[in-house]
This record gives sequence, structure tokens and C-alpha cells, in this order.
Amino acid sequence: MALQKTNAARLLDAAGIPYTLVPYEVDEEHLEASHVAEQLGEDLDRVFKTLVLRGDRTGLFVCVVPGSMEVDLRVAARISGNKNCAMIHVKELLPLTGYIRGGCSPIGMKKPLPTYIHESALLWDTIYVSAGVRGLQLCLEPQALIDFVGAGIYPL
Repeated sequence: MALQKTNAARLLDAAGIPYTLVPYEVDEEHLEASHVAEQLGEDLDRVFKTLVLRGDRTGLFVCVVPGSMEVDLRVAARISGNKNCAMIHVKELLPLTGYIRGGCSPIGMKKPLPTYIHESALLWDTIYVSAGVRGLQLCLEPQALIDFVGAGIYPL
């Protein structure tokens, strides 16, 4: 059975960036990265989650962090040029990004947002990020992702 290409995958195709689509079993009760890593048989630090935040000065921005990490709001505010910031409410995710919780990709949001990827991504040959739907991950080189979305690296 062929995997359904997501918008994020089509954007990578158009840019000529190699990736692999990797399906996993979705559990609606457990949408966290630890479940995804377990399903993939991968290290939790290699499975990255995409978090959308709102800063008091710059508005919306994205942090892509390893599955084992919580985003440090003080660091996130500093790197994004804000005094403070907070995660957006889950109800805002779909209207603002086009993605749902558990299926938010750093690639192909409704409009490009400033994106910051945790420096640990560069420790891996490839990392996993959501392909834009629950049950499907993109496996790609971290530098390719950083370059494609124009991401900053943090902590600086």
C-alpha cells in the first residue's frame, strides 16, 4: 500500500530534499513523542516535536525539540526576541497552522513562522518530525530541515 503524501512531503519533493515517510500506529490517548518513538523503535531524542508559541513582541514562532525535552519558555523567549512567551492553546493550532495536535509539522504551515530547532538535532544523521498528519513521520537530515525552513539553532 502506498503511503499518502502529505503537503510537507510534497514541499520537500519540490525542493529536491530526500526524506523517508515512516508510518506508525496512532493511539488517540497517547499523542506524545514517547509513543511515536516507541512505535518507531527509535531513541526518544531522535524524534522531534513541533511546538507553536506566541511571544509578547514577535507573535507566533515554532520550536522543534527532542521528544524527551520540554521547551524552556525563558530560552524560547530570548532566542525569538521576546520578553516572554507561552504555548498557544491547542484550539488555536489548526486555524493558525493548518495542523492538529499530534500531527504538526515544521514544514508547510499555513504561513511560514520563525522556527528554532534544538541544537541536539545536529547530533543525528537523520531525525524524525511529523509529516503533517497523525500516524506519519518524516525522516530526514537535520541540516536539510534547518535550511529548508530557514530555522535558527538554539540554545545559542
